[in-house]
Amino acid sequence: MINLKDIKSPQDLNNLSKRDLSDLAVQIRSFLLDNVSSTGGHLSSNLGVVELTLSLHKIFDSPNDKIIWDVGHQGYVHKILTGRQEDFKTLRQLDGMSGFLKASESEHDAFEAGHSSTSISAALGYARAFKLKGVKHKAVAVIGDGALTGGMAFEALNYAGHSNENIIVILNDNEMSISKNVGAVASYLAKARTTTTYDHFKIKFTKILKMIPILGKPIESFLRTLKNSIKQFFVKGMLFEEFGFKYFGVIDGHNIAKMLDVLEHVKDVDGPVLIHVSTTKGKGYHFAEKEPGKYHGVPKFNIAEGIINTSSTMKYQDVVGKELIRLARKHENVVAITAAMPSGTGLTEFSKVCNKQFIDVGIAEQNAVTMAAGLSKEGIKPYVCIYSTFLQRAYDQIVHDVCLQNLDVVFCIDRAGLVGEDGETHHGIFDISYLSHIPNMTLLAPKDRHELSEMVKYSYTFKGPLAIRYPRGNAIEMNKEPLNDMKPEVLYEGSKYCIVAVGNMVQVGLDVCDILKKENIHVTLINPKQLVPMKESLKSILSDYEVIFTIEDHTIVGGYGSYLSSEINRNLIKFALPNQFIEHGNVNLLHKRLGLDAKSIAMSIMEQVRSMNG
Repeated sequence: MINLKDIKSPQDLNNLSKRDLSDLAVQIRSFLLDNVSSTGGHLSSNLGVVELTLSLHKIFDSPNDKIIWDVGHQGYVHKILTGRQEDFKTLRQLDGMSGFLKASESEHDAFEAGHSSTSISAALGYARAFKLKGVKHKAVAVIGDGALTGGMAFEALNYAGHSNENIIVILNDNEMSISKNVGAVASYLAKARTTTTYDHFKIKFTKILKMIPILGKPIESFLRTLKNSIKQFFVKGMLFEEFGFKYFGVIDGHNIAKMLDVLEHVKDVDGPVLIHVSTTKGKGYHFAEKEPGKYHGVPKFNIAEGIINTSSTMKYQDVVGKELIRLARKHENVVAITAAMPSGTGLTEFSKVCNKQFIDVGIAEQNAVTMAAGLSKEGIKPYVCIYSTFLQRAYDQIVHDVCLQNLDVVFCIDRAGLVGEDGETHHGIFDISYLSHIPNMTLLAPKDRHELSEMVKYSYTFKGPLAIRYPRGNAIEMNKEPLNDMKPEVLYEGSKYCIVAVGNMVQVGLDVCDILKKENIHVTLINPKQLVPMKESLKSILSDYEVIFTIEDHTIVGGYGSYLSSEINRNLIKFALPNQFIEHGNVNLLHKRLGLDAKSIAMSIMEQVRSMNG
């Protein structure tokens, strides 16, 4: 019997039988459960692509052929088959293996991604490069039905049909992104899943055509017309064939024999090909099959018992969700918008109790923002709840469609700052820089759950574009001071030296002040609340201090320290994240490594104060 430990590279699959591959599928699922339950990570998406991944690596020659995984959180099986089994013990840990694809880890990781809907475009780039270089390699994009709601995917489909590039798109249809899919595309795919007769006929019919000697162009044309007529009989208006793709589907993605047959069949087909594969998210683990969304990204858990929710601590997104429910019940013009992330942004309960005021646009952040602009034009108060890292995708819409028209749109920017184990593609460390320079934009940052709640309340009557950035994780509570029209709050009184701390870094600032006080260094600590535009009252306060320090969970270039320095025309000493892509790992460990923990900051301030005092 084949043993998973013997698989060191995709080439080790070459001589394996279909039975061997089925045995490996069982072992891989066991491997995934054992490892992800110990480290945490993405589970249900990977359990769903085991047979698909085995089939792809059996038929295609990676790394010469390029297998491009959209988003990449379903790439664990790919990593197992490409020599990284031993690395799973460090999955998503600091200095360990990434939970996404990383070219630095393996030559088999053809394209890095953490945001959706990019794979077809990347495959097109590879395909055109292969043509220019005169090589026969294949470019294969694996994209989920959730990612297909993103406009970029349709831009790529449109170009692929126009250019006739030799790409193969695997549509992994599991009826899910993170939450349940929405929209016309989801409805279309649901209909396609119920219509499989045509595909089986087409494969057999194509094989028969290849066996017939050349009969002349008139007969060949007749056969092609007959084939298309049969297609129309079984399936009306096949979307992907209208785009110019040769469509094969729907294929059972857990049937290795069928997967191998269709992949072998299309391997040498010219032009764009799309294979519609149906899979079950969470396949093989009953808890994950029953609740695939819950098991999308998981902490450590007991395999036998599943994930047991024991924490009663409210998270920041829950604070926003609850406050929006209160606003929506009081004001009929309040609408909450999400881009396929109702659970991640705290809107699950809102979607149930305020359903008519809830909008999920799918993975389409650009559409979410411009739709909000249209809503605002008609007197609706839209709250766009999107992660900081994903809001980057709608930058032009924020500038052109919201801020240019000075519209009353509120951006609830979740996961601002470092987010931890998801790493570079998910850290929200650029939002201050890409929002602070836009005319008409106001940016707030709460220090705790109470302040966040009050800011959401405040936002309803605010006029113009407003953004509230808040971190991932458990919502702390410090005190219940009133907002006072966003005037800065002095939390620690000192002389000569002043710290301005942003949002969740206020707690770090308090800890820094406590450490410095023991060294007889008394520093004022200010919570600005409103970052942009700067309050005149803050400018007045800062004029009393000789040295100003800033602390923020954001890149140092373009961050709040830079903004504040330009506004008061003074040099500041800034404690912030380096201007680089920061790896995955525990947030506290990352802060310590990057010198953004209380002890490191306090030591640095002590050194600077002593040097200034001789």
